[in-house]
Amino acid sequence: MRSNGCGDLRKQHIDKQVQLCGWVDRRRDHGGVIFIDLRDRSGTVQITVDPDLGTEAFAVAEHLRSETVLQVNGKVRARPAESLNDKLATGSVEVLASGITVLNSVKGNLPFPVSVHDEENTREELRLRHRYLDLRRKRMNDNLRLRAQTIQAARRYLEDEGFIEVETPVLTRSTPEGARDYVLPSRVCGGDWFALPQSPQLFKQLLMVGGIERYYQVARCFRDEDLRADRQPEFTQLDIEMSFMDQEQILELNESLICAIWKAVKGIELPRPFPRMTWHEAMERYGTDRPDTRYGMELVSVSDIVKDMGFKVFSGAVKSGGSVKCIAVPGGNDAVSNVRIKPGGDVFSEAQKAGAGGLAFIRVRDGGEIDTIGAIKDNLSDAQKQELLSRTGAQPGTLLLFGAGDTATVNKALDRVRQYLAKELGMVQPDRENDQWNFLWVVDFPMFEFNSDENRFEALHHPFCAPNAEDLGNDPSKWAQTLPEARAQAYDLVLNGLELGGGSLRIHDSALQRQVLQTVGLPLEEAQEQFGFLMDALDVGAPPHGGLAFGVDRMVMLLAGEESIRDTIAFPKTQQARCLMTNAPGGVADKQLEELHVASTWVEENDETAN
Repeated sequence: MRSNGCGDLRKQHIDKQVQLCGWVDRRRDHGGVIFIDLRDRSGTVQITVDPDLGTEAFAVAEHLRSETVLQVNGKVRARPAESLNDKLATGSVEVLASGITVLNSVKGNLPFPVSVHDEENTREELRLRHRYLDLRRKRMNDNLRLRAQTIQAARRYLEDEGFIEVETPVLTRSTPEGARDYVLPSRVCGGDWFALPQSPQLFKQLLMVGGIERYYQVARCFRDEDLRADRQPEFTQLDIEMSFMDQEQILELNESLICAIWKAVKGIELPRPFPRMTWHEAMERYGTDRPDTRYGMELVSVSDIVKDMGFKVFSGAVKSGGSVKCIAVPGGNDAVSNVRIKPGGDVFSEAQKAGAGGLAFIRVRDGGEIDTIGAIKDNLSDAQKQELLSRTGAQPGTLLLFGAGDTATVNKALDRVRQYLAKELGMVQPDRENDQWNFLWVVDFPMFEFNSDENRFEALHHPFCAPNAEDLGNDPSKWAQTLPEARAQAYDLVLNGLELGGGSLRIHDSALQRQVLQTVGLPLEEAQEQFGFLMDALDVGAPPHGGLAFGVDRMVMLLAGEESIRDTIAFPKTQQARCLMTNAPGGVADKQLEELHVASTWVEENDETAN
């Protein structure tokens, strides 16, 4: 139907007859001559329709609407010097139309403009409802191409390194992996249920037992959890597993993979090696295990300075086993008013969303004088004040913001405030303009964290991570005592404050695996029922192995400079896990439920009130 792409025409095509297909991006009538910008996936070219050279084509062009689908026949010619468009790849040429065929017309009004000339801030709900139209827009089209480039670059690198792509099941059994499963009833096996995989974790380990040695997969994963801008109920992982490699070799290989992707997609040579930081150091300095290292304002512990002062908010936090930390905001005296820090203010609100009751503050004035509430100023000795200024590096004009309480809440609150102020004060560029790529490996995670509500340990990553051999010790009879305090041989790759991927070395000894499952509160009988197949596999010569998974959607979001992974996925769900375009999820017929041996107990709210 066409000889060329609209965006492919250049000076070398002048005087050639072409046949193009595409959408009307816009139509302009310039007093007798009509110009049409015709758009397809390759780009846009100007079509000139002159009534003296084609009356039938002109008659069609007079009534064209935006997004009408056309086939155009014509000759390529050079644009007049006064109408050259250096912003357009095809801006030196145009096509003089000899024939126009309408392949499909637009019925009714468009819900929003699509033209590259009419990019506007359309409501996301409207864009998702008419996603097929939204995908025509240059921004979304470019994002999906970038996504394809990213996956292609990863595949090329891994295959060159001897990895084999293997597909793992989508219908599997429910296992406790940290998030809620999506479950599906079985029609054939009445009363039994499948679960959609949260990740291919167990299957890729079994592939290592099966001697595959180097596996990868662009895997679909499913988690029924609360959503946000960088989370979806169904998402894509670049999943990788390998045998007979230690942690250092795994990190090195995956650094090379990331560098290959950034080179292929962005043309950027990333500096290596990527910096590394222990989990403990990340929590101390940034309050999070995924720190954004593009700017300063690191958390500084001042518990020892204020532990005995008369200001009970500070001293009481330390005495109760918590901590007092602060961040130094350079230029904060002028940039952040008291109103913003106090209840009702935006900075206060950020801390409150993280669970903090509020923020204390000190403003550093000329000569090292401090300005704050009397309860703090009157209870700080000159020595304490000087130590505080020295430790935080505060200069005149600096604003010190304090968090006090249990350490976990202090870390969360100051981390959130730190990120918020960095954007507010222009310490980082907007996402679409970002050209700073601060990669960081976070290593030496704890194996477990304690869930005080359930009075048990939980795996910080998942219960298949191998513990650090030095922490574990060689005596299996003592593993129950050494495991809770052990570090995991786990690692996360962080980029600009977002977790890009993570993984670990895996447990390849069945006795150790059983002990880890017991440590997270899974009785042996239940462990055998849920993971017996894994234990059996570990008992038949499982090799040492490890791997990791990268979030493809999040990686593309960062590469594209988008704020939400929804803008990197062709057909995403909303934050309520709904597809507005297809209106999924939806109801099913009673007969289908009967065949699946299930019944719905759902009652609409208005039905309840009616009863």
